This record gives sequence, structure tokens and C-alpha cells, in this order.
Amino acid sequence: MKALLLTLLLLAGAARADDAQLDARTHALAQQLRCLVCQNQTIADSHAPLALDLKNRVRDQLAAGKTEAQVIDDLTAKYGDFVLYNPPVKPTTWLLWAGPALLGLGALAGLAWTLRRRAQQPAAAFEPDPEDGEDLR
Repeated sequence: MKALLLTLLLLAGAARADDAQLDARTHALAQQLRCLVCQNQTIADSHAPLALDLKNRVRDQLAAGKTEAQVIDDLTAKYGDFVLYNPPVKPTTWLLWAGPALLGLGALAGLAWTLRRRAQQPAAAFEPDPEDGEDLR
């Protein structure tokens, strides 16, 4: 009887260790996946119902024996690269990666163009009109 009880306790401890390991793998993978309804959050950080469903789906697939790569492949097949928190650099995501730099360069070019046009205008163009000053008094 004691041996049976000891065996059951050992099995319960092993099951808890397996659950803790599965939870750690699920959390690590959830940190790599974007919540599809939140602004710039991972599914690990989000409490949205869809994020909870995705976390459960990840956990179920890992429990079924799939690798992390297989789970990511499954989710990207269903939701596209957007589900990845750090999408890969490839032709379909070049604009996503280069977009901020292109916007910054465009803003700098616009500023340079405006300053150059302003420098070509005479100084009198920047003097207030005498008629405008009377209206302010």
C-alpha cells in the first residue's frame, strides 16, 4: 500500500514538472507572437479573448508534441507574418521594415526643400504688414 502511494506521489510530481515545463515553453512562444487585436502587444501580454484563444492553441499544440517551429508555421499559415512580433525580412515585408526610415528621409527632404525656398525669398517677405499690426491693437 505504501509503495502504491509513493508511486502515485512520484507520478503527480512528474506531471507537475511536465506542466511547468509546458507552461514555460508556451509563455516563451507567446512572447514571439503578436496579439491580432491589440496595439503592439504580444499574446503573452494581452488579455483580449483572441489572445487567450491563441495562447490556448499554442499550449495545446505543444502538449500534442509539436515543436515551436511547427506551431509558428501553423499560425503564420493561418494569420500571415503579421502574427509574428518580429516578422522576417523578405520581399513582402521590406516596406514594413524600411517604412520608418523612408518616412524620416521624406520628412528631412521636405524640410530641406522648404528651408531652401525660404532662403531664396527676400528679407522683406518676412516683415509683418503694417496694416496687420493695427488690427491686433
